[in-house]
Amino acid sequence: MDKNNKLYAIRHSLAHILASAIKELYPDVKFGIGPVIDNGFYYDIDIPSKKLTEDSFEDIQRIMNRIIKEDLVFEKYTLSIDEALKWAKDNHQDYKVNLLNDLKRSGTTVLKDLDASEVGVIAPKSSKIKEVSFYRHGSFSDLCRGPHVVSTSKVGPFRLMRISGAYWRGNEKNKQLQRIYGVAFNSDADLKDYLKHYEEGKHRDHRKIGKELDLFGFSDLVGGGLPLFTPRGTILIDELAKYSEDLRLKLGFKKVRIPHITKTDLYEVSGHLAKFGDELFLVKSQETKDSFALKPMNCPHHTRIYALRQRSYKDLPIRYLETTVVYRDEKSGELGGLSRVRSITQDDSHIFCREDQIEDEVNKLIGAYKTLYKTLDFEVSARLSLRDDSKQYLGSMEVWNKSQAELRKSLKDNSIEFYEEEGEAAFYGPKIDFMASDYLSRKHQLATIQLDFVMPKRFKLEYDSELGLKNTPVMIHVALLGSLERFLSVYIEHTYGKFPVWLSPEQLRIITLNQDQEVLDFANQLLGKTQDSNLRVTIDSDNESVSKKIRRSELMKIPYTIVIGSKELESSKIVPRIRGDLKDPNKDYARPLDLNYFIESLTKEYKERLNKSIL
Repeated sequence: MDKNNKLYAIRHSLAHILASAIKELYPDVKFGIGPVIDNGFYYDIDIPSKKLTEDSFEDIQRIMNRIIKEDLVFEKYTLSIDEALKWAKDNHQDYKVNLLNDLKRSGTTVLKDLDASEVGVIAPKSSKIKEVSFYRHGSFSDLCRGPHVVSTSKVGPFRLMRISGAYWRGNEKNKQLQRIYGVAFNSDADLKDYLKHYEEGKHRDHRKIGKELDLFGFSDLVGGGLPLFTPRGTILIDELAKYSEDLRLKLGFKKVRIPHITKTDLYEVSGHLAKFGDELFLVKSQETKDSFALKPMNCPHHTRIYALRQRSYKDLPIRYLETTVVYRDEKSGELGGLSRVRSITQDDSHIFCREDQIEDEVNKLIGAYKTLYKTLDFEVSARLSLRDDSKQYLGSMEVWNKSQAELRKSLKDNSIEFYEEEGEAAFYGPKIDFMASDYLSRKHQLATIQLDFVMPKRFKLEYDSELGLKNTPVMIHVALLGSLERFLSVYIEHTYGKFPVWLSPEQLRIITLNQDQEVLDFANQLLGKTQDSNLRVTIDSDNESVSKKIRRSELMKIPYTIVIGSKELESSKIVPRIRGDLKDPNKDYARPLDLNYFIESLTKEYKERLNKSIL
């Protein structure tokens, strides 16, 4: 969120009001960080004398409301870094001491979920820190850069929502703190609307739906963050991967295949080892002394395929695609359903091209994104993720400025709604992150296009120019869906598990009216016809009431259900039951349909990836 936005100041101020209320209730509290997040704020706390639960919220909110009514002014003041350290030590704020020592030593907090603006940095990140700022309201002071509202009464309506564990600095070797989340808005109507959506979101939880629809699960014997997909869930993964591959193949991508382990030397050259070494799963060979790792990304491998032979300018662009699994040692406290996993299926692609080909390649990719997310019924905007002025990025500013301008132009040329955000670029280049809005208006970063002028140089990739010179290609990293697991976590909640025919694990269920052999034979003949079209169909011939069998089909959210009895056997016509979201409200679906016509229509919906019934 834009830090100049009024709502940002409201949420930031409420984080401080929350902290001051907790301090009043529990004087021995030690504070971690309290940043603004989507829809609200949180604060990490450590209370030696008390473990809070959601039952504690009533007392905390009561004191917060009193502080708000007191209309206390938010006053900003500054201290030198040494004075701030003395303040933190005198007040037994060990975590603030930790942050301040980092600032004094290196000018950065080196904290994954916090940038320096949250801890009162006055000087730019790249320079030596001399002063830090504080905000005070009443007797409570906190290390912070702001902004805040003028006084405590100027915040909007809020609600404390939940509490969870969070390791200090995101490192499971550190102490686990308690993280209290709150939401805040400009008006009561906005808060009420959010809470309504929040309750709906709990019903749409992909973990709950995944269990109900028999899509995926986890096993302690296998390990946390390692999902197991059932036959039904595997269909979802395979259909999504196939669609992504189809779109890329039409753009001239070629399939490649790489191993799942590699020598760590590969990531030392690429720069990933230094940046993400703590996320590697290391593998030890019993035969050699080489150090291996399960691959956490695929791009370095693809550079090795490019380098297998000499390339000419006439060969470019070269486009590789692969749908494969990568592995990252995510912290156990951050794992959650399919949203954050340790085995990640990626629809990964890389383009090696000349600089004069970038614009055309990016425009084609944007076209593919539009097609994909329209089919999936998502509204999409984009974030242009740029570098900031810190030292974490590789490559010259000249190259960065040029590549950032290239992506900005492509977004404008394609009339894509976008906003820019500094500090969100990859360490090797800027990127376009496509943001999909789900049914509850939540935004999720799923797809990406990333320009990379750095890795080809690190791997010394070359092509012969028209003049016979050795030039370095540009690398474009592409993911249409990104992590298929994470995409599914979003898509399941977006659709409430009501998948279109082309994605549904079971597209049609045939229910027999009775146990007559002629009816059973007819149902099996119909099953054979549907299988000729590769449709996914099952028969429910259990000796139970039809109403019970229909209800069972409805609970599994199957798009089409037909009941077969002697009447259907004689006429070869059926009246299918169609899931409500697939219907056109202006059509009459009660008319009998010829069986062959029904199968042809169902096949068309599947093959053409349609989202509504065409009956």
